[in-house]
Amino acid sequence: MEEIINFIVDSVSAFGYLGIFIMMLLESSFIPFPSEIVMIPAGYLAHKGEMNFFIAILCGIAGSLAGALINYYLALYLGREILIKYGKYVFFKPETMNKMEQFFNKHGHISTFSGRLIPVIRQYISLPAGIGKMNLFLFCLYTSLGAGIWVVILTALGYFLGQNEGLLREYLHIITLSLVILVAIGISIYIYYQKKA
Repeated sequence: MEEIINFIVDSVSAFGYLGIFIMMLLESSFIPFPSEIVMIPAGYLAHKGEMNFFIAILCGIAGSLAGALINYYLALYLGREILIKYGKYVFFKPETMNKMEQFFNKHGHISTFSGRLIPVIRQYISLPAGIGKMNLFLFCLYTSLGAGIWVVILTALGYFLGQNEGLLREYLHIITLSLVILVAIGISIYIYYQKKA
């Protein structure tokens, strides 16, 4: 396992900031590419002084937004039927689209922000936003905020915990679970005040 971790760290180091941007773009689009194996090594490299912590974060957020915009425009211009018809070729199922649409319809624009913090949902939450023709500025804002929180957490984990895989796995699991709970609470509060308004 240590050899795999070293390989990933070396790969991120070799491709630099552009590599972070491209890999996070892939992670944010249809390709199931875990952001953990990009931003945690980037944080570790920042700890070693081989990368700038803040530039790595900005590249991660920019890549996430770029990938999300790809999905947004695909949904906007191709429509639901085409996405479902050809989505199977990139591991995207009709059930996934249905879940994303239900999540988006239930929670409105705030789902673009909160969805970025939930594993699996974060890759596809841009699709119902595109189909629903969500305001582009708000889409970019909420996407960047949500992605930013996740990118900062992962980069900070890499920076402070280094190559201690056991600690990384333990904290990542706890943080992911905590984020899901916080998002659920946040959405509940949002819905409560929306109903009262």
